[in-house]
Amino acid sequence: MGSPEGRFHFAIDRGGTFTDVFAQCPGGQVRVLKLLSEDPANYADAPTEGIRRILEQEGGVVLPRDQPLDTSRIASIRMGTTVATNALLERRGERVALLVTRGFRDLLHVGTQAREDLFDLAVPMPEVLYEEVLEVDERVVLYRGEPGAGTPVKGRTGDLLEVRQPVDLGALRGKLEALLSRGVRSLAVVLMHSYTWAQHEQQVGALARELGFTHVALSSDTMPMVRIVPRGHTACADAYLTPTIRRYVQGFRRGFRGQLKDVQVLFMRSDGGLAPMESFSGSRAVLSGPAGGVVGYSATTYRVEGGQPVIGFDMGGTSTDVSRYAGEFEHVFEASTAGVTLQAPQLDINTVAAGGGSRLFFRSGLFVVGPESAGAHPGPACYRKGGPVTVTDANLVLGRLLPASFPCIFGPGEDQPLSSEASRKALETVAAEVNSFLTNGPCPASPLSLEEVAMGFVRVANEAMCRPIRALTQARGHDPSAHVLACFGGAGGQHACAIARALGMDTVHVHRYVWEWCACRGWGAGFGRHPHVAEAPRLRRHSGLLSALGLALADVVHEAQEPCSLPYAPETFVQLDQRLSRLEEQCVDALRAQGFPRSQISTESFLHLRYQGTDCALMVSAHRHPAAARSPRAGDFGAAFVERYMREFGFVIPERPVVVDDVRVRGTGRSGLRLEDVPRAQTGPPRIDKMTQCYFEGGYQETPVYLLGELAYGHKLQGPCLIIDSNSTILVEPGCQAEVTDTGDIRISVGAEVPSLVGAQLDPIHLSIFSHRFMSIAEQMGRILQRTAISTNIKERLDFSCALFGPDGGLVSNAPHIPVHLGAMQETVQFQIQHLGADLHPGDVLLSNHPSAGGSHLPDLTVITPVFWPGQTRPVFYVASRGHHADIGGITPGSMPPHSTTLQQEGAVFLSFKLVQGGVFQEEAVTEALQAPGKIPGCSGTRNLHDNLSDLRAQVAANQKGIQLVGELIGQYGLDVVQAYMGHIQANAELAVRDMLRAFGTSRQARGLPLEVSAEDHMDDGSPIRLRVQINLSQGSAVFDFSGTGPEVFGNLNAPRAITLSALIYCLRCLVGRDIPLNQGCLAPVRVVIPRGCILDPSPEAAVVGGNVLTSQRVVDVILGAFGACAASQGCMNNVTLGNAHMGYYETVAGGAGAGPGWHGRSGVHSHMTNTRITDPEILESRYPVILRRFELRQGSGGRGRFRGGDGVVRELLFREEALLSVLTERRAFRPYGLHGGEPGARGLNLLIRKDGRTVNLGGKTSVPVFPGDVFCLHTPGGGGYGDPEDPAPPPGSPPQPPAFSERGSVYEYRRAQEAV
Repeated sequence: MGSPEGRFHFAIDRGGTFTDVFAQCPGGQVRVLKLLSEDPANYADAPTEGIRRILEQEGGVVLPRDQPLDTSRIASIRMGTTVATNALLERRGERVALLVTRGFRDLLHVGTQAREDLFDLAVPMPEVLYEEVLEVDERVVLYRGEPGAGTPVKGRTGDLLEVRQPVDLGALRGKLEALLSRGVRSLAVVLMHSYTWAQHEQQVGALARELGFTHVALSSDTMPMVRIVPRGHTACADAYLTPTIRRYVQGFRRGFRGQLKDVQVLFMRSDGGLAPMESFSGSRAVLSGPAGGVVGYSATTYRVEGGQPVIGFDMGGTSTDVSRYAGEFEHVFEASTAGVTLQAPQLDINTVAAGGGSRLFFRSGLFVVGPESAGAHPGPACYRKGGPVTVTDANLVLGRLLPASFPCIFGPGEDQPLSSEASRKALETVAAEVNSFLTNGPCPASPLSLEEVAMGFVRVANEAMCRPIRALTQARGHDPSAHVLACFGGAGGQHACAIARALGMDTVHVHRYVWEWCACRGWGAGFGRHPHVAEAPRLRRHSGLLSALGLALADVVHEAQEPCSLPYAPETFVQLDQRLSRLEEQCVDALRAQGFPRSQISTESFLHLRYQGTDCALMVSAHRHPAAARSPRAGDFGAAFVERYMREFGFVIPERPVVVDDVRVRGTGRSGLRLEDVPRAQTGPPRIDKMTQCYFEGGYQETPVYLLGELAYGHKLQGPCLIIDSNSTILVEPGCQAEVTDTGDIRISVGAEVPSLVGAQLDPIHLSIFSHRFMSIAEQMGRILQRTAISTNIKERLDFSCALFGPDGGLVSNAPHIPVHLGAMQETVQFQIQHLGADLHPGDVLLSNHPSAGGSHLPDLTVITPVFWPGQTRPVFYVASRGHHADIGGITPGSMPPHSTTLQQEGAVFLSFKLVQGGVFQEEAVTEALQAPGKIPGCSGTRNLHDNLSDLRAQVAANQKGIQLVGELIGQYGLDVVQAYMGHIQANAELAVRDMLRAFGTSRQARGLPLEVSAEDHMDDGSPIRLRVQINLSQGSAVFDFSGTGPEVFGNLNAPRAITLSALIYCLRCLVGRDIPLNQGCLAPVRVVIPRGCILDPSPEAAVVGGNVLTSQRVVDVILGAFGACAASQGCMNNVTLGNAHMGYYETVAGGAGAGPGWHGRSGVHSHMTNTRITDPEILESRYPVILRRFELRQGSGGRGRFRGGDGVVRELLFREEALLSVLTERRAFRPYGLHGGEPGARGLNLLIRKDGRTVNLGGKTSVPVFPGDVFCLHTPGGGGYGDPEDPAPPPGSPPQPPAFSERGSVYEYRRAQEAV
């Protein structure tokens, strides 16, 4: 895109705190500027003010702030903004109403039905963006050709559809007029199957615009992808944010003459591309700010480092953004920000809770960093506003920040320097806690100096930031050590060397951002070079400017996408090429309309592919795979898919057909700034500005300080040293060397880490580091298992856990946290140790699932690997992985029968089976065992042997990864130290639980109450579960006595002992109320008494499948009731299974959560021992012969109270084929209890409405044949209320909370999915 000489080009990053302006002036010189984003006393809009100042300074003419700016000298403006992000975080968007298909009014409230935080009893969840809901009378379903079906219509995916009910526009008109009268002007329209049949949404949208609604977001336009829940959230975000963005844009335009009519104005989108101001929308704007930084380092560091993959490390005040670039942007197509799931292309930017402002705590012997942040106000203690101690304060105490290098903008009057004294004083308080623990704790040790405490917190913060980087790279099969660390952000320079060293990286790259001599090519053609300057060039680096530079370097992007449901096969290649060509034409036309000649436009085609029967779709491009004889003309997408699938997951499924979910074309208009390398010779040795003292491992060291502005190309600086300017500080650690490259960047060569001497005695700093390392091992095992497993349950539902155990079989770390697995795996490992004794040898791998051997239910197969070490005769530790296998035989498909009475009816049983012996996988023997249930009358062997064997091999591989990682840890620290810290981390969890028990007992004692509490509840068959808890205040211990609990039942509600221990660990973690290591130590202060032969410790042959999914919930209700923590939640997982000869489906359904002291129960959510996501309604209807008629809250089912219990849900399934329906549910007889005067929640109810209108109550547990036209109506229980309903209601709203960071990215989404099982 050409532009005339003599005009300015601006790239502006408007952040939450600062706005950075990058300007290319006439002639090619560059000007930069940083100013506050909000300064109403001086200017109305920061970007306008930045442009005004540069035009004024360059032109030498005063430009009054109260007059619009002349645009005759402005060629273009590019902007990235956090306006949308901030509106979403602070919920300051437009008033919105949701229009949704009748029966789904609460669909977006329920969402996936999974809760965000497993252990928060209050179940905090982000509120929806809309304030009202209108149900639209219309319905479209997929055509299946049933008798009496209407004439099919063809959707844009190619699917045949049946319009069962046209839109009733007459009824809708009056409702919309009433909505307008209440002041709502923005709508989100979300109708079932509109991704393929958009006509109904279009009709509703036309009516709404005719009536005067100013913004109407149709989900079929915002993102036409299958799955109504994320598509609905995306439409709501668009309706909520786009009017806010438009108001901002209109206000910005008013600051210029002619409202920027002749100026190209582009905004950065979340996907890293620029879009015209007129088409910049809310759903594509949420990552507008951070996207610029990714574009910046991708266009600079990656090129300069010769194409070596780069990790972006952007450490700010509240959080740190981590991303990756290896020649192409890594996008995700569904991600959550501020609790809103957006279905749109977004750069995979992972935000973690560690920044300069992250607060420092010492809790139960553990150094803890974040996630709480000091924020901008009051800020860290050194800001002189009474703030808490933070990572920044720790760096200041260590001498790694120099107050004199910062402007005097701190204190109440914002006129003082940073205060080292305030940092030291705040940290001394925490240091006193540390040293009190060291001198008086279980393992007395010497006190630590203030610097040692500060250094400990910095090391713990570094380890916290390493974990997501490991996860981000290893999740896709990449080695983190093979990357360059691109450091930017105000706080990153102080930590970059340590982060790189910990990850095995050998290079840190710090961008120059802006040089005084910088020679450029402009946006398009015709920009000359800066005139030669006589003196040697000098750095003028500006912290945070990389995002603005990224905007200058970015390309203009237009994307076109549409859904598809074609197989990827030769007979469809012509259709796929036609669709891709049509989308390519749309992109080219859109970019040419913006002034790009065809020569500057490029396009890239993508297909969203998955193996049939799986949900793991990959958006693949064929740009590295040219067309072959058996591929579309656009490229060999099949080869690209197989290559990427193999890289990310470690296998392919060659016999499985591939399906196309979406076709997409990304058009790019190349118009960005092009930087040229201008090598310069150094002009002499670098000048040391001063010497200072910095603290490193081992003590203080003399550290030279260099001024960034004085460094020239070729200068080399040996660590330790500090490189500072007015905005940032770079710490070059000992053993590292920094140099100014010929491109003007700072490149740090990172030396190998000097081994530190760590003894076996408890050190709280190393305790925190080992805690992160142990958790990271379990997490990485999980990534290997997920990558290499083949079944949907493990690969996509992530129904598994991986864990590390000490030499005694005691749990050390378990990640991620599936509540029902928490304590059970430890019982399994310890059983094998006792059972096999000396019959454990190198090369052995064990398989077990028996309830009496620590199993939960039979489909959960646990694979255990003992680990031997040279010179040791017994295993030195154990690793294990437990995965839910979709079928292992038994009387019903899925191995989850509702009416089993013996264990053998539930599938294959493994007590102690050597899956691998002497390094050989025992395929023949395990196959025989998996098929053994078929010998029992009425039972079948496994119905999916191939997946069983593949997943068992994946579990073995995951264990092998754990062995490798612990081996590396032992190699670094020594066996005695690693085993000692396994014990220390268990002792830390024990201490946290003892502290909680003491606090509970002390509170009761202060109120004159006894130290014994009790509770009782019942299963629906009348079986009592009784608990008596005796607190020992002096020891911080307790006895949990379940004596009096009912006997084993003739059915499957029996819960193995391991289930009760899992429920107990879950409850103890909830009662502690903060993150603690979840391991064997949690149970050390507790003695559990469970009478043998009762429902909680049944005989070895008792059926147990219902105990795992139902009785476990009742155990939780009883424990939390005894402690008075909250009212009962729904107490049920509402298990529903549907199947026939050619299909099977299983789901668990949400209900109401119990209220508690200070909170209302959440409605429509899973609680306690499950957190399973529910299948999206459109996926459900497209894959299974059912129609979801209703899925909404069951109004009034929550118990009344001062704090109300959460409501259950109503879910209605209309069957389209004959099938067998099985339900396994509870709370159909006994209501979920209320507490302290609160009323109980409503019972659940299972109804079958026959086609002839007859209604049958199915009871809680049954299997029944269903036929086309029958309807299953599920009413799930509500949660109990808390407090007397007649007490004054709490004031509306909730107390203001300190600003919280918004975690996001693929690593976060993976963890959410893992916890949603």
